Amino acid sequence: MTSSSNRPANPIDVEDVRERVNAALAGFMDGQSALLGKISPQLTPAVEALRDFLLDGGKRLRPAFCYWGWRGAGGAADGEGIAHAAAALELLQASALVHDDLMDRSDTRRGLPSVHRRFEALHRASGWRGDREQFGASAAVLLGDLLLIWCDELFLRSGLDPAAVLAAKPVFDLMRTEVMVGQYLDVLEPVAGDSTDEGALDRARTVLHYKSAKYTIERPLQVGALLAGAGPELVEAYGAFGLPLGEAFQLRDDLLGVFGDPAVTGKPAGDDLREGKRTLLVAHAMRGLPAADARHLDERLGAPDLAPEEVARLRELVGRSGAPERVEQRIEELMRQSLAALEAAPLADERAREALLALAEAATVRKY
Repeated sequence: MTSSSNRPANPIDVEDVRERVNAALAGFMDGQSALLGKISPQLTPAVEALRDFLLDGGKRLRPAFCYWGWRGAGGAADGEGIAHAAAALELLQASALVHDDLMDRSDTRRGLPSVHRRFEALHRASGWRGDREQFGASAAVLLGDLLLIWCDELFLRSGLDPAAVLAAKPVFDLMRTEVMVGQYLDVLEPVAGDSTDEGALDRARTVLHYKSAKYTIERPLQVGALLAGAGPELVEAYGAFGLPLGEAFQLRDDLLGVFGDPAVTGKPAGDDLREGKRTLLVAHAMRGLPAADARHLDERLGAPDLAPEEVARLRELVGRSGAPERVEQRIEELMRQSLAALEAAPLADERAREALLALAEAATVRKY
């Protein structure tokens, strides 16, 4: 990896990629807000929630990888079409997060109330009848579905060459299938999996690949490349670069989910332990602890009555299991593999190679 003194500028900001994606999202939401406003004034809280969730200034990693995948395939630097197509990935991400927070019973997202909690609060403040938790959950399911529909709409209406959009659509659709089945496998593991058996590590890797690694980096790169008319050689090269990088990204996220500072992550300390996530980090911890400690971690991980002091205890167990060191080592191995693939990739624009290098570092070198 490059030293910080030689590191390229943040490619999410270079050439106003973030601003262009934000502008595309804002313009799209203006149109959708007008549409919902014509249907009923009762939809105003839904419009406000969606705007707040979408336009809060997230990292925009997936659109950035899509844009630089486009540039690496010879796509033009200017034009609104690629910004709109890349912004569609942010609608997909927002949909996944709304549903993920509901499934994980998360109270917050990026330091703000999660969508289902926001609508629970609306129910309470309005004095409405019925079960406020059920109302919040129903609202989150429906609004997450709406974002998924809009993701397709924005992609297809990006303004790019229809033939190019048609060429990229199968990978775009595959990405959405992969993330949904990855989510299902993630939900399945805590209830059906055995964290002590030999298959736990493999199952954790499968979830990691399909819920995050492919969806965050590999597929956005390939979608961008296909939108620019790339051939199979570059699409394959982006896979060789993107998949290990995506795995490293998620492993870093797993470390942050246990040891991260809430001021940095926007979520409570040790949130993954509270939610019972059976990550690769946890799978390694199970194998690095004495039997009694591993059993305690297995039994209390994600327990509904998990108190803050127990979260701290579980964090301490994971910390002394040796798992964090193993995960850090794996991140380094994956980064070497990914960056070697990037160096060999047949990119049409060397600026894209520099930007992808900087993106790789931004995705994996994150502080606790």
